Amino acid sequence: LRPGISVELVGSSYLSMHIRRSIRSPITYSPKDESVSPSCSALAPRWKLRAGSPAGSLAEACPPWRVATVADNAVRAREPGGFTFAKPRGRYAFTQKERERPPLHSGRVLVPRLRDAGGFTLVELIVVIALISTLMVLVAPAFTGIKSAGDVTSAAYTIKDALEQARTYAMAYKTYVWIGFYEEPAGQPSTNPATPGTGRIVISTIASADGTTVYNPRSLAAIDPTRVTQLNKLVKVEGTHLATFPDGSGTGDTFDSRPAAIYETAKIGDTTPPNPSLTPFQYPVGNPAPAAQYTFVKAVEFSPRGEARINNRNYTLKTVAEIGLQPTHGTAVDVNSRNIIAIQFGALGGDLKIYRR
Repeated sequence: LRPGISVELVGSSYLSMHIRRSIRSPITYSPKDESVSPSCSALAPRWKLRAGSPAGSLAEACPPWRVATVADNAVRAREPGGFTFAKPRGRYAFTQKERERPPLHSGRVLVPRLRDAGGFTLVELIVVIALISTLMVLVAPAFTGIKSAGDVTSAAYTIKDALEQARTYAMAYKTYVWIGFYEEPAGQPSTNPATPGTGRIVISTIASADGTTVYNPRSLAAIDPTRVTQLNKLVKVEGTHLATFPDGSGTGDTFDSRPAAIYETAKIGDTTPPNPSLTPFQYPVGNPAPAAQYTFVKAVEFSPRGEARINNRNYTLKTVAEIGLQPTHGTAVDVNSRNIIAIQFGALGGDLKIYRR
């Protein structure tokens, strides 16, 4: 070999799977170190001219080809001119700085940290949670108001339907019907005997079994539970309070301008009627007489002619009678709510009307 003369080495190499392949590698003689410098690749080992040997005598300078390990590949990737990994794309791409970080530590291969382009930081998460909490605080009162309005409206129509059914039954079967109202604490199971409270209205409807008043008008006393029939199951309305309101002006059809009941004895509320009924009735009823769980001292009596009288024969017939309703939060009355309702009915007619503010 002479300087500047290029020749071609023809030989063979064994790959990691013991497959023999022919190789062709250009070799250039260098007078400085008397070596030939082909590209030391996977298929062409480096060769060196042996000192003092005749021309054409070459010796291997690179170690024999062997199966590379993960650590070998990691080191090889750091060498100048060494191979590089294919550049990842998409969400698992990593930066050049991260790729050049030394991958070996205590003999182990370190996997480059991956940055998820679609992720978010802890600070961003905390900010979002804080915004959601603030919105919940602002919106919660509105939802509470809507629920309270729905509760008291539902209670009003429930009571209205019960009054209409009681009047209809009394006139259809030519008998006396009583519908009683009792209020107990909301949010807890009913006790036996019942405990008075606020927030849950209990409604019971009974009818005379023989078509009479059952009690003696000349000697008022509790209605005999063995002489009446339970018409419906107990009805319990949550989130509502029996309330007494000032009279309306009687000039219109709104809550404030509704007809005036005038007399306290014509109202059923928290402070009215002023005295309990002299002819109360109980729940349950039957023969023999069971122990009473509820005793209803606020009631409306319907006669076979459809006449409505509050607390039976305690008071005389009134032109207008009224039942007031007010929303509650648990056992506390919502005194600031404008969702208040008055249910009015005539003593002689069958008209029933709901007035809502």
